[in-house]
Amino acid sequence: MSDKSLKAAVLGFPIAHSLSPVLHTKAFDLLGVAGSYEAIEVASGGLADFLKSQGANYDYLSLTMPLKEEVLVIAESSGIEVDELALQIQSVNTLIRNGSGWSATSTDGSGFVKALANAGYDHFNSVLILGAGGTARAVAGALDEIADSVAIMGRSVRRNVGIAACFRKLAPEFITWDDQIDLRNFDLVVNTTPSGAADLVAENIPSKVDGLLFDVLYKPWPTLIARRWSDGGGKVISGLELLLYQGIDQINAVYPLGQKIIDSELRLALINASK
Repeated sequence: MSDKSLKAAVLGFPIAHSLSPVLHTKAFDLLGVAGSYEAIEVASGGLADFLKSQGANYDYLSLTMPLKEEVLVIAESSGIEVDELALQIQSVNTLIRNGSGWSATSTDGSGFVKALANAGYDHFNSVLILGAGGTARAVAGALDEIADSVAIMGRSVRRNVGIAACFRKLAPEFITWDDQIDLRNFDLVVNTTPSGAADLVAENIPSKVDGLLFDVLYKPWPTLIARRWSDGGGKVISGLELLLYQGIDQINAVYPLGQKIIDSELRLALINASK
């Protein structure tokens, strides 16, 4: 048993559905770490107050919506040092306490790439991202290294500049939202939209598809787009895989000995908890 003790939490709203406590608590158990990890409801606009009143009690914090972007707004006034990656994608999912302040980064992109690698994928010719929020930007930054072309289909052009800045090598194509888009034109489709937002796209999926769908959601599961894609013969990766690998990267950032974490055991814990 390690003498290192960790206290952590996931913050966001809504948060009751989160399986992060299952993941991190199981990881602590595998590492022999005396630690605790809880889910705490923090609504939009509440992160700065939480850090000021309770932040000193935690070694690290996981952030989910709507806080992944809010943290950047309060960074300077809250003693948060944001790393280059998080600045590039304008999204943070990890805060690590550093003395009296915090270090901020994102493991969403690295977790996304590792989830793909675990499924046997390391390169794509043509990718479509559905959505353009914080998770989409993390995915975009990661795809810059492993895709030949990327298209983004969002509902608002206001986010185009932000997601375009996530690329260093590629020049993304922006597509006006189209419920009847032919997804067979892409060998990877990544759905980053909220539950139900892509249902009309799902309704128009052809009866046979060959590509890969990565749906970042995991609850409720399966989503309509995941079910229709699977019914058409396509391969589907669920958001549980993203949760798994981004969480492992978070733990490794805080506790380097976490490299010995066995992903199969953590995956089983998540699957059992999601039933």
